Order: sequence, then C-alpha cells, then structure tokens
Amino acid sequence: MSAVAETAAETRGRRKVRRGVVASNKMTKTVTVRLDRAYQHGLYGKTVRTSKKVKAHDELSCDIGDIVEIVETRPLSKDKRWRVSKIVEKVK
Repeated sequence: MSAVAETAAETRGRRKVRRGVVASNKMTKTVTVRLDRAYQHGLYGKTVRTSKKVKAHDELSCDIGDIVEIVETRPLSKDKRWRVSKIVEKVK
C-alpha cells in the first residue's frame, strides 16, 4: 500500500471526540450535549461564539451540567450519532 492510502485508512477509522456540557437528561439512556465553539470572524477578526446541541447515548447516567466527553458512533436512532465515553467533571 502507498503512503497516501495508509494515511487515508488511518484517518477514516479515527472517531471524532468532543467535550461538552449536558443540557438535558429527560430521555431514557439519552442526553442532549451542548458543544460550544469559539472562532475568529474571517473579515473582522472578532471572536464569535456558537453552540450546537447533539443527542448522545448515555449508559453512565449523567446529570444536567456535567462536562462529558462524547465519541462519534454509528447511527443509533434518527438523531443519535454520539455516545458518552466518560464524565470529565460532575456537577456539584
């Protein structure tokens, strides 16, 4: 295999990992995680903050406000494409 094919195979198998805050845990074995992102505006240079909510499969029973690490997975339902891999920080 060539070097290009090897790097393509490595990146294809690597799953995305994100860190976010649990926004809702009202569903059974599912939590809504808010992913915050800050970036520089292309023209004006101002820091822009955006957030996105994703649904994640939860076997660890997270609470609202917990900081969790989620990992990309196969589609588990219509909306769920992530699962909670670990709880980084519990809410007090």
